[in-house]
Amino acid sequence: MKKVGLVGGIGPESTISYYHDIVYGVQKEVQRDFFPDVSIESIDLFKWVDLCDKKEYDKLVDYTMEPIERLAASGADFAVLTANTAHLIFDQVQSRSPIPLISIVEATAEEAARRGYSKVGLLGTGFTMKNDFFKIPFRKRGIEVAIPGEEDMAFIHKKIYEELVYEKIVPATRDRLLNISEQMAQEQGIQGLVLGCTELPTILNSDITPVPCLDTVKIHVAAIIREIMKD
Repeated sequence: MKKVGLVGGIGPESTISYYHDIVYGVQKEVQRDFFPDVSIESIDLFKWVDLCDKKEYDKLVDYTMEPIERLAASGADFAVLTANTAHLIFDQVQSRSPIPLISIVEATAEEAARRGYSKVGLLGTGFTMKNDFFKIPFRKRGIEVAIPGEEDMAFIHKKIYEELVYEKIVPATRDRLLNISEQMAQEQGIQGLVLGCTELPTILNSDITPVPCLDTVKIHVAAIIREIMKD
């Protein structure tokens, strides 16, 4: 089996989910007492976001490459970035990586196409919602991506970094997120809701949203498990 390397810490909660779901997911596949080899390199979320805020993308790529180089040196056969926002620079990082990378965005777009969606809503950090890096793979598959209004995007971004990355689940925040989702379903006609931040599944899921969710963590993990099992 292949060894996966995780670039984690962006943020910590999603890194824990990735590790847990990967090792137990592989065990379920092989149906025996076994856990796969996994290496994790945890980096500083706040340094990463600061570079992103300043649009110092060359430095951001360099900073992201450091853990990937260490993962490759540890014997990882491939690596993943355990955050949606980190895929803002995925292409640049992939072009320099000594090992293959699996994209959370490509995996999610493929799942949306498999479900037959023609229009989805996207929630995430401001970086993810406002930039095109997340939308392009969907458009290539003929899927339109809708985003909330400016005020709602600012609210979501703020709550991700002030609450969700610290494991703070505030009912009022959930209610507002559900209202935003409902508005997108009614006014923009979305068929699915992309939880485009790896912390969002801690507060939203398909049981409570007006349309089915595309949980990017679960989708990415499934793609990772398939890659691990190839060898």
